[in-house]
Amino acid sequence: MRKMLAALSRLLQGSAAHKPGAVSEAARLVVASRNYADFANEASFDIKKCDVHRLEEGPPTTTVMTREQGLQYYRTMQTIRRMELKADQLYKQKIIRGFCHLYDGQEACCVGLEAAINRTDHLITAYRVHGFTYTRGITVREILAELTGRKGGCAKGKGGSMHMYAKNFYGGNGIVGAQVPLGAGVALACKYFGKDEVCLTLYGDGAANQGQIFETFNMAALWKLPCIFICENNRYGMGTSVERAAASTDYYKRGDFIPGLRVDGMDVLAVREATKFAADHCRAGKGPIVMELQTYRYHGHSMSDPGISYRTREEIQEVRSKSDPITLLKDRMVNNNLANVDELKEIDVEVRKHIEDAAQFATTDPEPPLEELGNFIYSNEPPFEVRGPNLWTRYKSVG
Repeated sequence: MRKMLAALSRLLQGSAAHKPGAVSEAARLVVASRNYADFANEASFDIKKCDVHRLEEGPPTTTVMTREQGLQYYRTMQTIRRMELKADQLYKQKIIRGFCHLYDGQEACCVGLEAAINRTDHLITAYRVHGFTYTRGITVREILAELTGRKGGCAKGKGGSMHMYAKNFYGGNGIVGAQVPLGAGVALACKYFGKDEVCLTLYGDGAANQGQIFETFNMAALWKLPCIFICENNRYGMGTSVERAAASTDYYKRGDFIPGLRVDGMDVLAVREATKFAADHCRAGKGPIVMELQTYRYHGHSMSDPGISYRTREEIQEVRSKSDPITLLKDRMVNNNLANVDELKEIDVEVRKHIEDAAQFATTDPEPPLEELGNFIYSNEPPFEVRGPNLWTRYKSVG
């Protein structure tokens, strides 16, 4: 660091002799270098204790976050937030059509979950899918292009908001609760093939009363499947509050004979540590575990729902001001000398530009041609004909 500062000092002196204005730029570099040198490499944090069910102990109540991790989490959450706000704008401009369920407010869930598992692990969720699609490795431009129905979308423009996929990521499912038995099936495959992998199977509080979920719990417990069942409890199933929809809102206890955790889903570190705990539980051969993430969505259920007929604007604003996951992480980093406000503002600017560039692509990329309508029905199959909307219309399907 001393050598670098000395070199910058020489640059400062040389610039002063040759180019007016260069002094201020070189000085800025010197100050920035000093600022970065002053940052801590890591810091310890207290996190809210999880409520537990059928467990002798839960995840730790303290954790360590490095500066690098914090910056990564912050950038990822801001990218998801800005991507969803851009999707809101494009929808209102009628560039995005159809169903569209936004994830802003819940960013700590998908970022914390991904931070605790391996890329070789598996994940399946419901239709509020954009954040998970990004954390699983799909780019913003592919996500936005899928939302606008363009050829460059992650599902070639055919899936839309609810049906996005990636390596070891199985969507994006539109039928309420139907992804839960599918996730158990993925976990069964992990166990059958002897892989040290787990499947994160997500559903919402609105789906938690579905009978197929309890059937799946039963089979997963019998077969000791490496499955983490995760209920993202954002307090409202469509327009119905959890108190009006469920006789018991202790969703982490719904597995009955399956251990459970209730986690602060607005804290990325709490989610990360709880998921590590749950993944270790599954990898140790102890069978499934249920996690309830207590979170909140800022938008309505979907873009057709204004979100204020069953809750007040004041309630939404209170959550934003007291529990916002991005603000919580930002304050932790600044207060513990892992970053400063200016550095995080620079990230915000970069993220906004990244989102604008992706939106430009998503609104100019061509739509898929009609002759490709039947493609990708099956994988690794020879081409075959698919009937169109009437008997005399045929399309060729290529995998």
